[in-house]
Amino acid sequence: MDLSVIIVNYNVSYFLEQCLLSVQAASTNLKVEIIVVDNNSTDTSCSIIQEKFKEVILIQNKTNVGFSKANNQGVATATGEYVLILNPDTVVAEDTLTQILAYAKSKQNLGVLGVKLIDGSGNFLPESKRGIPTPQVAFNKLFGISSKQTGKYYATHLNENETGVVDILVGAFMLLKRTVYNEVNGFDEAYFMYGEDIDLSYKTLNKGYQNYYYSKTQVIHYKGESTQKSIKHLRYFYNAMKIFYKKHFKLNKVYDFIMGFGIEFWFLLKYLRYLRPNNKLQLTFKVLYLGEEELIKNYLNKKYLLVNKNLIGNFNLIKTLIKKEVIDTVVFDNNIFTNKTIIEHFQELRNENVVFKIHPRNTNFLIGSVNSSAHGKIELIKDA
Repeated sequence: MDLSVIIVNYNVSYFLEQCLLSVQAASTNLKVEIIVVDNNSTDTSCSIIQEKFKEVILIQNKTNVGFSKANNQGVATATGEYVLILNPDTVVAEDTLTQILAYAKSKQNLGVLGVKLIDGSGNFLPESKRGIPTPQVAFNKLFGISSKQTGKYYATHLNENETGVVDILVGAFMLLKRTVYNEVNGFDEAYFMYGEDIDLSYKTLNKGYQNYYYSKTQVIHYKGESTQKSIKHLRYFYNAMKIFYKKHFKLNKVYDFIMGFGIEFWFLLKYLRYLRPNNKLQLTFKVLYLGEEELIKNYLNKKYLLVNKNLIGNFNLIKTLIKKEVIDTVVFDNNIFTNKTIIEHFQELRNENVVFKIHPRNTNFLIGSVNSSAHGKIELIKDA
């Protein structure tokens, strides 16, 4: 087995379905097994897997055991030479798995490999590559101090389109050899959610391995769908930061107090942000559908102002229509466009002030997200 893809899921059935479809499309000519560990979802996640993805190995937990423990369960079941830790709110390109495995095999001392992640608006996610959040680096990040240390947090020695060595990768997409994963004892289960990816990356470095950021394939990460944003989840992140520093860094009492205050200050700012409603979310009114399914055309025409133009491949004209405010939303049909092409178009149009939605192949819904801070939106296709 070349690769075992481990996906931990909790109540994001539509995102999971799109993710699984994309992984299947990327598995051609490879020996890939997909393992979904479900943390006691109450939605239709498990039934969708059982009905539509019978080849997927499903582990159903009776309680939510957290991200770390669930991934460890998945890897314990895996048989692949490599394991890919993948979030359910991601979309991989058709050549992503082939590319990352080829690159991984070219490195003799590979620890963790990550890739370029973009959000649902096509914008680069800087957490795709990070430095070690040492107390000094984290202090500058927490308090917004501008210095050379600030750039170390997001590994700015590489730009988003450069491949190279980094220290820390994000848990939404982490590839490593299964033997290496087991050597460092996988994810530390003291972390329920958040921080475990930093810890795992750091453990591989301490074992003498090298971690890499690979920019030549891009993956959509809607971000936050698999961990619905709430004050409770902010608390998970807050606790994870404390676990990491207590585990890996011995601070003097003064610095420990300052860092503790910084974490509390960060938590307060995030708390206040979540209390404030986001009134700047872009809405959908005028839709350009890039596809050929009459059912979807009828649905969109009934609900929105459907721009009836055949503009598949004509992105210069699409940009012109966006600038003239003729359209505010573009719907890509996965029956026409590959995931790779959709990802490329997301990036090409990312600065055009437009909302992207996707109709995943052989599904009855549209899926999209206006930015990395907002929850994604699912629209069920109904007969017009």
